Amino acid sequence: MKAVITFIGNDKMGIVYKATELVVKYRLNIVDMNQTIMDNYFTMFMIVDMTEKNVSFDEIVEGFTKLGEELGMYIKVQHEDIFNSMHQI
Repeated sequence: MKAVITFIGNDKMGIVYKATELVVKYRLNIVDMNQTIMDNYFTMFMIVDMTEKNVSFDEIVEGFTKLGEELGMYIKVQHEDIFNSMHQI
């Protein structure tokens, strides 16, 4: 079971550090990650494997939502199946 985590907001020091802290805390495994900075806007897409997770999916969503509030960013966690369904033509 995988999830897609999207990060969008103003660039600042420590975003990747804080994100990976939660990944480790929830026992997620980063399968793929892409990040870039465009005109001071930070964007990152992270695909994580949740096979070994130690909390519920809802707790993961809540944790990343709180992180987004703390960092002043938009962070969205979507189950892979929902993400794929939303992006099919």
